[in-house]
Amino acid sequence: MKKIGILGSTGSIGTQTLSIVRKNRDLQVIALAAGSNVQKLEEQIREFSPGIAVLWEKKAAQELRVRVADTDTKVCSGMEGLLEIAVMEEIEVLVTAVVGMIGIKPTIAAIEAGKTIALANKETLVTAGHLIMPLAAQKKVSILPVDSEHSAIFQSMRGENRERISKILLTASGGPFRGKRREDLKGVTVEDALNHPNWSMGRKITVDSATLVNKGLEVIEAKWLFGVAPEKIQVVVHPQSIIHSMVEYVDGGIMAQLGMPDMKLPIQYALFYPDRRPMEGKRVDFHTLSSLTFESPDTETFQGLAMAYEALREGGSMPTVYNAANEKAVALFLDRKIKFLEIYDLIAGAMEQHKTVCNPSVEEILEAEAATYEYIAHRRD
Repeated sequence: MKKIGILGSTGSIGTQTLSIVRKNRDLQVIALAAGSNVQKLEEQIREFSPGIAVLWEKKAAQELRVRVADTDTKVCSGMEGLLEIAVMEEIEVLVTAVVGMIGIKPTIAAIEAGKTIALANKETLVTAGHLIMPLAAQKKVSILPVDSEHSAIFQSMRGENRERISKILLTASGGPFRGKRREDLKGVTVEDALNHPNWSMGRKITVDSATLVNKGLEVIEAKWLFGVAPEKIQVVVHPQSIIHSMVEYVDGGIMAQLGMPDMKLPIQYALFYPDRRPMEGKRVDFHTLSSLTFESPDTETFQGLAMAYEALREGGSMPTVYNAANEKAVALFLDRKIKFLEIYDLIAGAMEQHKTVCNPSVEEILEAEAATYEYIAHRRD
């Protein structure tokens, strides 16, 4: 019986992880954590009977505590609750699928406690990769990527000498606006941006896919996960989303991982690594698949990707600013307070005014995030 904890259990990754648990009875959920969704977390508690459940918001946790008083589940709140889950002795694999910087401290605590990390929280490596990866190496802890593209790269490197990597080919669907020019994007709506052609994801990450910021964040993650220089990470637009990413080696050979666009595959791979388990679902049929096509990304129109490379080359606290500015800008767009293209303007402005801190601590990372939030709030006033 493999015992797991899930941070972010009511979100897209969390709910898909629980669907895998339902199909694999040798997985046991020990702990669940979410943001503020009392109803959904109560349902999960009653189905999976975790020893502890955490809601980020204290008031929501108080309500949940009353609603599940007839169960044996302990209810906690805030960072204290997340850290309690992170170091629980019973947990073998911690799925970190919370959104935002709140994932950094629990991930560090879990690594220090020797837990295997199934990583779906982008901010952890984007902002603190220089802290996370050396610590994981020191503690001999595995960081298993749950993101589809990074899982594909991870699988394509299995059994290979990483020193023989020529480049990583990170695939992108191109999102709902592939092929459009900047002029075409001036009037796009929230609904337009959320209409992804291939993947079913949360609202924020779907908008990030439309701006190509999501791919920029993945480039930064790839640098830390696989220890490669930025110039060795190449983004390739692949509209069919069948090839999830590739690795080219020094002899010209390319290893790729293919499959249907379904997040349950990389989640399950991380949960059972190095084993593979049967999984129901649609399969790639090469008899009916007419073609696989590839394009270069349009970084003049979709500036989020170019700005990610800029942040990565600058290093230090700049990736934090890139991420934090995007987070706030996307929230404003989803609230219909700014236009789609203004997302890029806010990110660029935040990066331009920031004075980079080299090798920032967790506290300095959080300070850079707060300063970026303040900058955008003042710019909006």
